[in-house]
Amino acid sequence: MRFKNRLDLNLLVALDHLLHLRSVSAAAGRMNVTQSAMSSALQRLRDYFEDELLVKIGRKMELTPRAEALKDSVRDLLVRIEWTVASTSEFDPAQSDRRFTILASDYTLAVLAPALLARCERTAPDVRFNFLNQVAAPDRLLEQGSVDLLIIPNEFCSKHHPSETVLEEGFCAVVWSKGRYANGKLSRKEFSSAPHVVMQPSEGRQSIESLFMAQRGIERRIDVITYNFCSMPGLVAGTNRIATVHRRLAREAQRTLPIKLVELPFQLPTMKQSAQWHGYRSNDAGLIWLRKMIAAAAKELG
Repeated sequence: MRFKNRLDLNLLVALDHLLHLRSVSAAAGRMNVTQSAMSSALQRLRDYFEDELLVKIGRKMELTPRAEALKDSVRDLLVRIEWTVASTSEFDPAQSDRRFTILASDYTLAVLAPALLARCERTAPDVRFNFLNQVAAPDRLLEQGSVDLLIIPNEFCSKHHPSETVLEEGFCAVVWSKGRYANGKLSRKEFSSAPHVVMQPSEGRQSIESLFMAQRGIERRIDVITYNFCSMPGLVAGTNRIATVHRRLAREAQRTLPIKLVELPFQLPTMKQSAQWHGYRSNDAGLIWLRKMIAAAAKELG
């Protein structure tokens, strides 16, 4: 595909790699061309846009303001072209070796993914999966084409892309089975004054149960912060700490850990776990199949 004034699709691909990698040699390696060829492409791009695009500051290459403005637009354009060309109305799971990249929390990996993989194994033995950890702006990964699907709480879904609820989950308190809070009901005062284990995905972000509590003015004394959900029950065992955990995950942990599940002294909303995909890919037959598999696997969980 060739555009006006000597700009073609290959140059746009080179521009995309240059803007995201900020390195001529790395962009050359990504496109499997020589560094000289990539340097030539960069010069043509500079001539076309009448801007340096990449400038050396110290030992690093930095983007000019014009390049920063182009970065997301170029990636979005290329992703749309790629998905339009690659999109097919046919997908045979029994014959496909397609790799699906899914962004999901460790809760999803522990609770939903095993049922999904077991179900897919029976009908699509060669289909592959690449699970990625949650990040601060998951919708950007969709727009960049880095992931096929997000599995995240509905509250964290982007309003710019379609989504569907696949699983609903409640919460409970997890305490040490021989600890202070293992007998009887947990009062609101005890909950607020007790030391807590909480999950924080990354700096400045909240997990869904923390968001629910913050919205309702529920305070906790945070004693331990961890980066994944599955570690929370183990960090409670042997202490008088409390963790607010997804109920299915807590039940699974109870099989191997000396913990007890206790009802929360207040009502939290049910978490609605949703699958989200890019709007450009709503007709992707492979993703339609995958979404059906996820829904069926979630239904098995009850």
